[in-house]
Amino acid sequence: MIIAIDGPAASGKGTLARRLAERFGLAFLDTGGLYRATALKALDSGGDPSNPEIAETAARAVRPDDLASPRLREERVAEAASIVAAIPKVRAALLAFQRDFAHHPPAGFKGAVLDGRDIGTVVCPDAPVKLFLTASAEARALRRFKELQEAGKVAIYQRVLQDIEQRDARDRERVTAPLRRAHDAIELDTTALDADAAFAKAVALVEEKLAGKSR
Repeated sequence: MIIAIDGPAASGKGTLARRLAERFGLAFLDTGGLYRATALKALDSGGDPSNPEIAETAARAVRPDDLASPRLREERVAEAASIVAAIPKVRAALLAFQRDFAHHPPAGFKGAVLDGRDIGTVVCPDAPVKLFLTASAEARALRRFKELQEAGKVAIYQRVLQDIEQRDARDRERVTAPLRRAHDAIELDTTALDADAAFAKAVALVEEKLAGKSR
């Protein structure tokens, strides 16, 4: 069983994916973490994350343990991750990692939940359940702004909003695997939903989808 969750930055897909994985006994892979790990390796090497050769080398060096680093949440890493994610060679290097996890999850799990930008369209187009989360740029920026404040970091809402809009543009306009909803994905708008409400809706959608396939 594979659940593919796509959506723009700060749409709530990461939180939702983790909760769905726990609810249905599935392994969870934050594919965005792979790009953050790639970005971090590129930055730590002193290289330019926008350089295709440097970014590809970093991507091929990513290992599962790298996804546990707390440094992946740094804003500079998130910004660099958005840049390396637009590089075709990086996406190609990480594609096999993602597909292998989805189709061969760790022992003890009966499937996997993956969240990202191109899971339902490129990584797992055969996933039986696909969700596409969305929310207004303003709502997503406000969520990120509050997260930064709660973490004790200085944040300016307008700059956060600008960052969100820039990431959206990069994700949608890149040549390789742009952000878009798979034709068979169910769209869930989280603009007016908190995490619990979004989770309840998603569980209902997943169960409805699975029930339909079992008939």
